[in-house]
Amino acid sequence: MSTEGQIDEQAAEPGEEPAGASERVGVGPHPEPWPDDPRMDLHLLAEGDRRNVADRYRYWTVGAIVEDLDERRHPFHVAIENWEHDLNIGTVVRNANAFLAAGVHVVGRRRWNRRGAMVTDRYQHLFHHATVEDLVSWADAEGLPLVGIDNLPGAAPLETADLPERCVLVFGQEGPGLSAAVREAALVVCSIAQYGSTRSINAGVASGIAMHAWIRCHAGPVPD
Repeated sequence: MSTEGQIDEQAAEPGEEPAGASERVGVGPHPEPWPDDPRMDLHLLAEGDRRNVADRYRYWTVGAIVEDLDERRHPFHVAIENWEHDLNIGTVVRNANAFLAAGVHVVGRRRWNRRGAMVTDRYQHLFHHATVEDLVSWADAEGLPLVGIDNLPGAAPLETADLPERCVLVFGQEGPGLSAAVREAALVVCSIAQYGSTRSINAGVASGIAMHAWIRCHAGPVPD
């Protein structure tokens, strides 16, 4: 039996945001008469929409937002190894939402700290693979090459890399970086140029840089 599977999203009340979010964020109750639009959430229309969503999604239900995003997701996926409860996963998920990745894959431990995702995990398709081999099997079946992101000897500079349009960008853990299994399975490993004294940046930061590199190669203008 495959260990691959979609991660169940935690249920939440409409409009729920992280503790401490300012009440001034977003918009208040919608003036009546309310729009006759099935995408709208009646609770949000009545109480206001304080979520961190783009203006075009104000008052929409989560399901309606996901459905709209699904119509224009980019054909790249993101995967991150999670052998030691990496705290960067939430940031990776948030970046994947910002750059509209097709899916986020957590490899290793199923549980991860959602705090850094800032509830953007509700809008992403999340998958779990117990092992790297499971991820590789899934990617092979989908025709998606793995592109590792790590500053390893011999890695190709991300700044000049020709990233595949359909691919899985894979990130290792804080500290050890990509596992040997990912390095062996990857079509290519790309490094991010650094000019200071530190030898590495965390996976959350690296994921944003790498996803934006893909955007510069393949994405069109941001929709209105």
